[in-house]
This record gives sequence, C-alpha cells and structure tokens, in this order.
Amino acid sequence: MEKSCTLLIHYEKGAPAVANEIKEALEGNDLPAKIDALKKAIMLLLNGETLPQLFITIIRYVLPSEDHTIQKLLLLYLEIIDKTDAKGKVLPEMILICQNLRNNLQHPNEYIRGVTLRFLCRLNETEIIEPLIPSVLQNLEHRHPFVRRNAILAIMSIYKLPQGEQLLVDAPEMIEKVLSTEQDPSAKRNAFLMLFNCAQGQAVNYLLTNVDRVSEWNEMLQMVVLELIRKVCRNNPAEKGKYIKIIIALLSAPSAAVIYECAGTLVSLSSAPTAVRAAANTYCQLLLSQSDNNVKLIVLDRLNELKSSHRDIMVELIMDVLRALSSPNLDIRRKTLDIVLELVTNRNVNEVVQTLKKEVMKTQSGELEKNGEYRQMLIQAIHACAVKFPEVASTVVHLLMDFLGDSNVASALDVAVFVREIIETNPKLRVSIITRLLDAFYQIRGAKVFPCALWIIGEFCLSLSEVESGITAIKQGLGEMPFYSVSEEAESTDSSNKRQQKSVATASSRRPAILADGTYATQSAASETVFSPSSVLQGSSASGNLRPLILSGDFFLGAVVACTLAKLVLRLEEVQPSKTEVNKVTTQALLIMVSMLQLGQSPAVPHPIDNDSYERIVLCIKLLCHRGDEIKKIWLESCRQSFVKMLSEKQQRELEELKAQSQVTHAQPDDLIDFFHLKSRKGMSQLELEDQVQDDLKRATGEFTRDENDANKLNRILQLTGFSDPVYAEAYVTVHHYDIVLDVTIINRTKETLQNLCLELATMGDLKLVERPQNYTLAPETSKQIKANIKVSSTETGVIFGNIVYETSNVMERTVVVLNDIHIDIMDYISPAVCSDAAFRAMWAEFEWENKVAVNTSIEEEKEFLDHIIKSTNMKCLTATSGLEGECGFLSANLYAKSVFGEDALVNVSVEKQTDGKLSGYIRIRSKTQGIALSLGDKITLKQKGK
Repeated sequence: MEKSCTLLIHYEKGAPAVANEIKEALEGNDLPAKIDALKKAIMLLLNGETLPQLFITIIRYVLPSEDHTIQKLLLLYLEIIDKTDAKGKVLPEMILICQNLRNNLQHPNEYIRGVTLRFLCRLNETEIIEPLIPSVLQNLEHRHPFVRRNAILAIMSIYKLPQGEQLLVDAPEMIEKVLSTEQDPSAKRNAFLMLFNCAQGQAVNYLLTNVDRVSEWNEMLQMVVLELIRKVCRNNPAEKGKYIKIIIALLSAPSAAVIYECAGTLVSLSSAPTAVRAAANTYCQLLLSQSDNNVKLIVLDRLNELKSSHRDIMVELIMDVLRALSSPNLDIRRKTLDIVLELVTNRNVNEVVQTLKKEVMKTQSGELEKNGEYRQMLIQAIHACAVKFPEVASTVVHLLMDFLGDSNVASALDVAVFVREIIETNPKLRVSIITRLLDAFYQIRGAKVFPCALWIIGEFCLSLSEVESGITAIKQGLGEMPFYSVSEEAESTDSSNKRQQKSVATASSRRPAILADGTYATQSAASETVFSPSSVLQGSSASGNLRPLILSGDFFLGAVVACTLAKLVLRLEEVQPSKTEVNKVTTQALLIMVSMLQLGQSPAVPHPIDNDSYERIVLCIKLLCHRGDEIKKIWLESCRQSFVKMLSEKQQRELEELKAQSQVTHAQPDDLIDFFHLKSRKGMSQLELEDQVQDDLKRATGEFTRDENDANKLNRILQLTGFSDPVYAEAYVTVHHYDIVLDVTIINRTKETLQNLCLELATMGDLKLVERPQNYTLAPETSKQIKANIKVSSTETGVIFGNIVYETSNVMERTVVVLNDIHIDIMDYISPAVCSDAAFRAMWAEFEWENKVAVNTSIEEEKEFLDHIIKSTNMKCLTATSGLEGECGFLSANLYAKSVFGEDALVNVSVEKQTDGKLSGYIRIRSKTQGIALSLGDKITLKQKGK
C-alpha cells in the first residue's frame, strides 16, 4: 500500500540507492552528503521499502543536527515511517523521538518551532502527542506570529483526534481568548477556523459580538466567516436573517475573492429580489474589474445561473453584461452573447442592437486576430434579435449587407441567411434590400454565399426594373459566353490558324490538347489572354465573380444560376409587355445554360459535371422552351411557400424548446404553505419579508418538490452479492457530472463478528477511486453503510468491480466475497443539445472517430424506430418534423447530444424498409474522442432490437 506524505517527490527507479550506502553517508560528517542520503531514504520509504536498520542511525547521527534543511527532512522521515505495530500499539522506539520533538518545541529558533508544530498536525498517535501538549500550549504565547499560527493549527488537529477532547478539555476557551487578543491576521484566521471546526457555537457568538467590525477584518478571516454563515444557515434556515446583513456589509470589501464568495452565499441563502440584485451587481462589477480571463468565464457562469432562476432581475443588468464584449477573448465574447440573447426584451432590444452594431463596425477597423470569427458571432446575435423583434431589422440589415463580400465566408453566409429571412418577414424592406443586394452582388466571393444571394434575387425581384437589374448582375458575374469551345482538327486549316493568330481583339488561342482517352483535339476559350487548359481556370477572374467559380468546376453553383435565370425570365414574361425583349433575354439565358453544359462535358475542368446539376440545368432549358401555367406556378410560388413553411416550423421548434426548458413543477395538494401575512413581522427586515414571499411562491408552485421519486431511486439500487453469501451487499449509485458516489450497504448475515472487513474496489475505463479502503468490524447480524467516491474524466463506459474481504476469530485466513460488476452508463453523462445544420456538417467533416452500427431490429416502422433510438440514446433530433413526414420507405435523420465534459456526439440514422417489411440500414456515430463513439455504439447495439 502507498505511504501518505505531504510532499510529493519524484523518484527515479532506474538507480535505487543501497541501504548500506545511505547508512554510511548519514553517519559521516559531510552535511550535503547527509542531506542527499536522507532524501534517498525518504524516497525509498515512499516507494514501499521498509529500511528498519536506518532508524537508530538517524536517531544517533541526524537527530542532534542543528541544520534547518536536515530538521525539515527529518520531520518528513518521521511522518512516513510506521509508528505502530500490527496490533496498532505505538512502537517502543518512538519514545526516542518524543524528547527531540519537545526540544524542538522549546527551541530558540522560531522556524524550528513552527515546522515541528506543523508536523504535529499530521500525527495521529495519542501516546506520542500527549507528552508534548504542555509545550504546544506554551507556543500560543510566543512572540513570533509564525509559531503562534502553527500552534493554533496543532491544537485544532489534536482536538479533532478520537481522544482529543480528553487531552485538551478547555481548548475552545483558550483559542477564544487568543482570538480576542491576537493581532496577526493569519493567526487570527486559524483561531477562528479552529472554533468553526471544533466549537461552532463559540465561533457564532464571537461573530455576532463583533458584527460591526467584520468589514474591517482581513480577507482570510472574512472567507472563513462566509463559510461559517453557509454552514449555520444550511443547518438552521430560520436564522439566516441575522447573517444576511453581514453578507451585504461584506459586499463592499476591497477583496475580489471575498465579494465573489459573498455574492454566491447571498444567492444560495436568499431568493429575495434585493439580495439577488445585489449579487448580480457584484458579479457584473467583477466581470469588468478583473483582467484574468478564467475569472471572467467563471463569473459569466454564475450570471448564467442567475439568468435561469431570476431572469427579470438580470434583464435590468443586460447592458452591464454586454460591456464584457470589450475582452479580446472569443470564449468570453461567445458566452456573453449567449447570456444577452436570452435577456433581450422589447424595452432593451434597441440598446442591445446599437451596441452590437458598434462592435461590428469595430471589427472592420482593427486587424485583430480572429476578427472574422467575432464578426460572425455578432451577425448571428443581430440575426436572432431581428427575428425575435422584427422592428429592429431595418436598422441593421443595410449595415450587415456590407459584409456579403467578407473574406470570412462563414460570416458572409450568415449575412445572406439573415437577409433571406428578414426580406420574407419584413415585406416593407423588400425594395431597399433587393436594391442594396444587386448593388453589392459584384462584391460576393464565397461559393457558399452565392446560392443564398441568387435565391433571394430569383424570388424577390418582382418589378420590371428589379428583374432586369437581376439578370444584368448575373450576366456581369458570368462574363462573356461561351465558357469553352471544342472543334475537330479537320475543320481547322493552316490559313484559318494564321488569321486567328493575327486577330488579337477577338482572338482565342488554339492548342492541341490530349483528351482523357488519349486522342488529340484543338481547344479554344473565349478570353482575352492566350491560355492552356489549366489557365482556363485562372485567366478569367477579371470577367466577373461567378465565372472563376464555375470554371473551377462548381456546377452546383451553375445549376443555381440556371434556376435563378429561369425564374427571372418567367417573372419578366409577366411584367414585360414587349415579347421581343422577353425572347431576347430567354435566348441569352439559354446560351448561358448550354455553355455550362458544354463546359461540364469538356476536359478543361477538374471533374465532369455531376448528374444532379446536369439534370437541373437541362430541366431549366426545357422550362424556358416549353412553358406552362402549372409549371410557372410551381417555380414562382411554390418555392416561396416552402420557405415560409420552413420559417414557421423553425419558430415552432424554438417555442417548443423554450417550453421544454421551463419545466412546470406542480405542488402536491397536501403540501404546507406558510402565510407570512399572518405571521408577526416584528424585528424582520425588508429583505427577510421579501425572502418569505419568495419561499411561499416557490412552495406554492412546487419548486421545493423532490427531484427524484422513490421509484426512480429503487431503480438505481444494484445487488452486489448473492442472497446465500455470508455477507450481503447492495449499492445505490448516484451520478453527478464528474463524480460517482456508491452508497454500499453491507449486512453481516453470520453469527460471528467479522474483523478487518474491507470493501476493495477497482475501476476500468476513465474512472478513478478517490479514497483508500478502510477496515471495519461488523457485529453479528448488523449492517454498515460505506461510501465510495469515484472521479470520472471522460464519457466512456466504465466498469467498477471488486470484492469484500474479512476475517473471523475461528479462521485465521481471510475470506473473499467477489462482487458483481457495476457498469456506469454513458446515458448519465450526455444530454440532448441543439446546433445549426451548418455546425453539424462542419463537426461531421472534422471529427475523426466514427462507429458504424448496422440496423438490426424487430421494429417495422421507420418513424417508430427513430423514436426508439432517440429515447434510448437521450439525444435530440435535429431533422425537422416535416422532413420525417410521409411514407416513402426511407428515413434519414441527424441526432445530436453534448456530454458534461463538453464533448459533441453526432449520430446519423439512415434506414430503409425492405420488401419483406424489415428495416435495414446503418447508424453512424461520430465524435472527437474514441470513448464516446464506442460507448454510444455499444448502447445502440444493445437497445436497437426493440421494446
């Protein structure tokens, strides 16, 4: 078993020291060698060696030394050696060290006294400590504060021993007397801490006696005062009124740590608006005054908790919270915006949006790192505000449209999505948005931004001038037609080659090119420069912003352009009386579409056109050649109606999420309600009255009801041994984020006393036992409750296994009872979460761990299977309800969850109904870490078969 020591020392196992060498060095007169030998002895003892032969050598040659380093190492040595025998009695040779310790406690040097007193805090043997008590008490009056503060700690540790109250009967009274006269801040804090731990009533009396001077005390003492208040109020909530005044007085303390603890204590003790407001103001003050980013993040977490329980009060402080955006750290800014967006109301939305606009403008001027990412966060925040409160959209939409050509494609795409939603929900802004979009169209550079911008142009250009401007903008972006042309070598003669070389104005360079099948062809590209197939992709960037993207092989964008042109031509036919103009524009649109198809089938692009894009462009060509009223209605009206439906579903989903978050708890009909109006108000402060009101409201609305009912608790009890075993054991497992608590009940079913009974546990996975097992004695037919704490470090399915070992008086050998394994479920660590489709796709592409599970289930309906998987995995379905409707025999859905450790879990369910009625397909899980992917896969495999 490992030895305990207050000092951790690195031990190099490669070169172990020999005991004889250490002994020789300790007996010598060389001081550095003696120090080195003593260090080696300590390291060997910490790593399991016994070295019994060194004790007498150290007593003879090391103990008399006056060197401070040797004395300190000697105390470490004495701390880790075995001081008792197998029966628990103190070894006789330990008496030798008592005289040395007494001499140290009376030493003229205060450092020697202080470290010896500190050593006594770690001794548990009463026989060694008892002779030293008079010397310890004398040090309470020493002139040096270092000695006095360690003497107080030594008295506290002695008093807390099993027989400590007999050894120091009047210790609390002595310490109380010291507390009233002590001037050193550290010693005073230690004295109050001793009363807090050993005589709480006297600590409370001292606090209430000096209540007016608490704000003058030093920081360390104030922190202990707050801890005492929390403990007292937890045990006796009725007395909290007298302590809240002390906390409010400490809110003006100069120490940031004290006022932070004050705010937390105030919120935990009182739900009165005055108290919560004072705590929130304190947090906002810390948020602005502290420069440490970690402190800011912790304070923002506290504000987020306040927002959940006291939203009305936090709404008043929204502008103070927004000032945290001045920090350059992105995590702080993100967390600040998340809090602010949930506090926006009709009253403050204009102020919030104005502040966000100023921040957006700042991102333009400075060349700070990650400016683009911060701008994207601001745009998303403004988008959320404008969707909630449409009246502010007009103040921000034109400013944000300046960023359609942003180098950060993600923020430009957010602007385009924002504009698309606002133009639908705010019809009054349609004309100004379309005008601004057409003016800024040439600035757009992102391939992902174009489809959204083109869709807006195709759907919302309604008047003749807007339609014509839209077509002109697209033509300018595409440049001259065709993109690419191929002619056979037989058609080109020497004379034509010469003529083409001379004509520079309209020239196209012709060169032999090797096709994919190895044959030769002559190529020519409509451009002002002479280029080879590779320069087709680069030489035309000056012609427009759409052209280089299409030449690079982005035929999805080409299909979007074709659809937009088709819509604009159909709209032009409605608003343009001149058929000639309509035919002219139709011809130009058809030329563009045919040129795209020609380019897609040429060898000049990196890859040929995909089937989907090809079919889409061909469909647009057919539409323009054969127009019908039904088809026109689908293209000009149905697309818009689908978008409106999507927006309404999105809003409905957000409302449902808000309802789910605000879980309504109901009070039981037989719950007691205290009517504070009928109580005596004598001596009650306004804060206590407010607190009483809040408590009554919580009781009436059921907030005080228990989180778990008894049935749920019974489900968490696991049987560890059999009914026929001599020792019966069962465990109640409580999982709380990073901690697992096993509450194990052990029952002795025999007629004998079980001695040295020990619950030995071990873990597999990312689990770690916190405490060491202890030995217990169990009388016949009695039970014992043992708690075991386990730390969790990742979302990986872990296993806890072990056994119970004990001895009986009849049999000298130890008996072992093996326990059933306890499997820790991944479901305890993940919870449903929401993210955007773009974020889901980005994470799906980024995460490297994938677990692919084949569908194997008795469930025959796709939707029922999906619901079963969602329930089994505790995940959120991101796919809209409308996307899951209908009976097509195929279903695909995305699920998302987040672990308590901040890990993301992504799941894609794809199932198909076979002809025999069974479901087939795959469930793919992706995550950043291997553990969560494997654990979730095992869970799905176990649960997917059916109910």
